[in-house]
Amino acid sequence: MPQIKRLGLPALVFTVMLLSSCFGLSMDIALDQNGSGTLSLEYRISKSLDNLGKLDGNERWNTIPVGQADFERTLARIPDMKLLSFSSREEQKDAVISAKMSFSSIKGLFAYLDTAGKHSSFSGDAGSGRIILNLSEGASDINPNLLKLIEDISASYKVKISMRFPGEGSLVVLDNTGKSLEAQKQSKTVSCSFPLYDVLSSAKGLNVELKW
Repeated sequence: MPQIKRLGLPALVFTVMLLSSCFGLSMDIALDQNGSGTLSLEYRISKSLDNLGKLDGNERWNTIPVGQADFERTLARIPDMKLLSFSSREEQKDAVISAKMSFSSIKGLFAYLDTAGKHSSFSGDAGSGRIILNLSEGASDINPNLLKLIEDISASYKVKISMRFPGEGSLVVLDNTGKSLEAQKQSKTVSCSFPLYDVLSSAKGLNVELKW
C-alpha cells in the first residue's frame, strides 16, 4: 500500500479508500426541508495502514486524518459546516473514527464532501435535487493476482451510504455508463452497502445517485 501523508478528508475520502484497500466507510446524510442537515461519518482504518505513516522516522505524518484537529482545520474553511461531535477508539485490528457535523446548506455539504468536484456532484436545490457520488472510476485491467490480494485484505471492510430526505427520495447504483446495477430504492430514508472488494474491483465504475 502506498504511503499517504496527511490529507484533508473531504475531497480525498474516496481516493484514500481506493488506494488503501484497508479502509471502511459509513456515511449518513440527514437533509432537512430548508437544505440544512447533518452528516455523520465513521471510518475504520486498519492499524497496519495507520502504522505506515510512522515508518522511517515519519511519525509526524498520518496516513489519513485521525484526530479532531484534522476535522476542525477543514471545517474552519467551510463557513456552512460545523463539527458537532468527534470520537475515536481502537478495536483489535482497526482504529475507528466517528464524527458528526452540521451543514446549513447543501452547498456547504458539498464543499466538504468534494472540494475538487471529482467524486461527487449536485444539481437542483433543497426542494428538488440530485446527488451523484462516484465511488470507483473502474478497474477492468487489474491483474488477477492483485485482485485476489485485494479480496483477502479487504474482506472485512464495507462502504455504506444512507440519506434521509425531507419527503420521499430515491437511491440507485449505476456504473460509469449510466447503467443501473441494482433496483432503485424509494423511501424517506434510503441506503446501500458494498463490500470494499466490490468497489475496488468494479470493472465499469460504481456510482450512487440520490434524488428527491
